[in-house]
Parts: sequence; structure tokens; C-alpha cells
Amino acid sequence: MLKMNSPIVAVALFACGQLIMPNAALAEYPDAPIRLIIPFASGSATDTSGRIYAIALSKQLGQQVVPDNRPGAGGAIGLEILARAAPNGYTIAYAGAGPLAINRSVSEKLPYDVDRDFAPISQAIDAPLMLAVSPTLPAKTVKDLVALAKSRPGQLSNGSAGTGTIGYLAGELFKIMTKTRIEHIPYKGGAQAAIDTIAGQVQLIFDPINGVSPFVRSGKLRGLAVTGAGRVASFPALPTVAESGVAGYEVTTWGGLIAPARVPAAIVARLSLEMRTAAASQFVKDSYAPLGAEPRASTPEEFTALIRRETVKWADVVKRTEANAK
Repeated sequence: MLKMNSPIVAVALFACGQLIMPNAALAEYPDAPIRLIIPFASGSATDTSGRIYAIALSKQLGQQVVPDNRPGAGGAIGLEILARAAPNGYTIAYAGAGPLAINRSVSEKLPYDVDRDFAPISQAIDAPLMLAVSPTLPAKTVKDLVALAKSRPGQLSNGSAGTGTIGYLAGELFKIMTKTRIEHIPYKGGAQAAIDTIAGQVQLIFDPINGVSPFVRSGKLRGLAVTGAGRVASFPALPTVAESGVAGYEVTTWGGLIAPARVPAAIVARLSLEMRTAAASQFVKDSYAPLGAEPRASTPEEFTALIRRETVKWADVVKRTEANAK
């Protein structure tokens, strides 16, 4: 019979302890604040959406979810930070179509690999964008804008939150389908692009509704249309781009939570469940309603599938954009 103080028993007890400790740690998760990287500037559509969920998750988890804006390079700077973070569930990110599905088609070399470096947690939102113009522009409708752009080829410009963002490619698809030449001006965030559109430095912008809606409501920007399949309740007078004469045009944006790869599956599952609870909460629904956005959570597998579908879709638009530029 082995004695309790024998070397073999000691080794066995240590091994058991190593197996038990991670499970105990996961049971206590989270026991410290969680850093939420937002790879776009404060005040941007991504920032607004991420902060809504940060508030909801903080209440649900009993720990603060602290937004950390790291803008630049179409979201690549923030996601590089996430890729290098410890996979312990205490650094996560809120990102959308640009960094997760578009950047790999528009950038030759990224400091991260979506499939290798990240663990999708849950989708968070699905929403159309809005096409808005500077009040200095004499265009009251999409047809007016197209006619103006064709009469001034290359003289109008559209701002975006950066090359590789959904706003950028929404503009490129618009140019392809309307056969217009409009110069693209990238910014470090949607808020900066909107400010320059207000000032008339650039003439138009495609941006998530929750990013430009305050400016449109105040009259600082003129909304022309929304980019989804139907009108939105928060701006019922605005037609879709498709019904405004660009048949077949449709673009929606989305966002969601991701973690570094190799984060424990139990943490991913916990956060995904919390996201579904948050998306169904009255607070999140009420927060998104005026912005024309719909909260939409998912399982990690569903979010992974969405990222892959959108990657294929936007890769095709990038190829067509590059072909037209030659």
C-alpha cells in the first residue's frame, strides 16, 4: 500500500490539482474587469455599438467591460493587439465586416490572420448603412447624386472610416453599379469622415446609421437613402438605394465579439450566452431602435459561418473594384 507522503502519491495529487485548477478558475470567470478593444475611433458607429453591449455585459457579468479604442488601418491596429493578447478571456474585441471579412482582400499583408488568430464569440448587430451627403451638395436624391457625379467625373469624393471598412466597399459597389467616378478618402474613423462631410471637404459618406444619424437628425448631413433591402423605422422617409434607381444594390453591416485564439472554450460559450441574453434585453433593443439597427446575437459557430460568407462576398467586390481601376 502506498503511503500518503510517498513521492508517487505526491505526483498524482499534483497532477489532479493541475486538472482541477483551470476548471475552478473558469467557474469564477470573470473575477476582474474585461478589456473590450474597439478598433475604431470614439464616436464611430462601431464604438457606439460596442459600448452599448459593454454596458449590458457589465451588468450581467458583475464585472466592468471597459471599452478601449485603438483606431487605425481599417481596424487592423486594434485587432493586432487582440491577436497578441493573452487568451484568458480578459481581452476581447468588438469588430465588424471591415476587420474580419474585408481587410484580407484589400491589404496585401495584415498583422493578423482571422482564421488563425481569433475565436468568434457571437454576432451582435445587423444593420443597413446610410448614404448621406454634405448640405453644401445640391443633391436631394440618389438620382441627383448620380447625375451630379457623372457630370463631374472624379471631382466628387466620399469619405469612409478607412480602406477595408464596410463603408468603403459600400461606396465602391455604388460606383460600380452606377458607373460613376468618385474619389475615395479614407479616415481613421467614421466620425472624422462624417465631420469632413459636414464641412464639405468630402461630399458623401456611406456609414452605419448609428454613426451618422445624429448629424442627419440635426441637419448637419442630408440623408439620401439606406442601403438595406427595406426602409428603417427610425428614418421611414428615406428610401433604399435600390428603390432610388440602383436596382439590386444592398449592403448591410454587422459586428460581434471575438477573442484571441486558444481562449478556453468554456469562456467563449459563457460570453456567447451572455451576448444572447444582452441582445434580447430591453436596454439593448431600446438603445438600437433609434439607430436603425437590430441586435442579433448568435452561437460561435454561426458567427464563424457569417464571417466566411461575407469574406467571399466582399472579395468579389474588391476584385471588381481593382479591375475597374486598371
